[in-house]
Amino acid sequence: MKPSNARVAAALLALGIEPDIKFLDADAKTAAAAADQLGCEVGAIANSLVFECDGSPLLVMASGAHRVDTDLLAGRLDADSITKASPQLVRSATDQAIGGVAPTGHPSKLRTVVDQTLARYPVVWTAAGTPDSVMPLSYRQLLTITEGVVMAVR
Repeated sequence: MKPSNARVAAALLALGIEPDIKFLDADAKTAAAAADQLGCEVGAIANSLVFECDGSPLLVMASGAHRVDTDLLAGRLDADSITKASPQLVRSATDQAIGGVAPTGHPSKLRTVVDQTLARYPVVWTAAGTPDSVMPLSYRQLLTITEGVVMAVR
């Protein structure tokens, strides 16, 4: 287990959630790659997408079945613009690198939106701190971990 996986596990334990981090045979940098290795629907993969929203980081936990409509999301958040975050912003906001961002960032530091589409899956799979690690969560656990706001993102 790498240090970033250990931090994810510790964050889960602090919330009373038993960590169940799984390591994949290969990096899963896309939802399709993760779903293929896990044998689940691509929609059950919760992509951790960091955007820049009016100058601040925004984490969007989005179903892997579709792309986030940033214009729609900006309107719903009453934001002027939402754009792709730089790798530096992702690292500073989450303490993790792109491709392995777990939803266990610091809620007070990172505003989060959780795709309502994920609620239809009994288990959602999220990154667990590295591109080759994932963890199963319930939708309720995902909301608890992120303190996120439920919203349609497409």
